[in-house]
Amino acid sequence: MISAGDFRNGVTFEEDGQVLQVVEFQHVKPGKGAAFVRTKTKNVITGAVVEKSYNPTAKFPTAFIERRDMEYSYNDGDLYYFMDNETFEMTPIAEADLPDSFKFVKENMVCKILSYKGSVFGLEPPTFVNLQVTQTDPGFAGNTATNATKPATVETGAEIKVPLFINEGEMIQIDTRTGEYLGRA
Repeated sequence: MISAGDFRNGVTFEEDGQVLQVVEFQHVKPGKGAAFVRTKTKNVITGAVVEKSYNPTAKFPTAFIERRDMEYSYNDGDLYYFMDNETFEMTPIAEADLPDSFKFVKENMVCKILSYKGSVFGLEPPTFVNLQVTQTDPGFAGNTATNATKPATVETGAEIKVPLFINEGEMIQIDTRTGEYLGRA
């Protein structure tokens, strides 16, 4: 059990059958009345963010989110299969449960699979990935002032913006959280 007075960023707890994670919290002691904890919580399964106030003495059961490293193997229709590197067990995840950042993941990359009480609800791809540019227009020197970009398609099929000097066949590093080009790999 965890009390609302012990909330910190990243703490997960159960409330009304939902698994919530504290995104922001603030202990408030008004001049009149009792103290309270103002929080912004995120439902880890649906992704909904809610602001709510709690009494600091309110207690909630702690929710343990299991994060396991698994290797992306292949996809079959709407199911994507991940292999546990310890047990070699295959875990299918529906396409609807994958985040937008999954478009930067290629086969044999290790991702973190998120599960709660045995049911898989999400996936965290690697923060930084190195991918090859498969298609982009040639860049011409001198046709811009500063920070000009052009669209490029990488080997997973995702499209991102890259500087003009990047050519087809080059390896680039991408931040999967934002989908931004970081540099040459």
